[in-house]
Amino acid sequence: FIQVRSKHMASIKGVSMSGLNNRQQAAMKRHAKHHTAKHIRSMVTAMKKGQTFTQSHKTAMKKVGK
Repeated sequence: FIQVRSKHMASIKGVSMSGLNNRQQAAMKRHAKHHTAKHIRSMVTAMKKGQTFTQSHKTAMKKVGK
């Protein structure tokens, strides 16, 4: 489900990764194998607002689950 459009714009499970840095995008790519698009969307939104990967994951698990 990974679609790379350019260096800085990727889509994982239909969720745009623009706004995340390359390290965050790589982490999300690995993470997406175990989680739903809704979970990934929630995490990306939180990370764009300044949360870390771990903080956004915990938030997403409480909010939308796996």
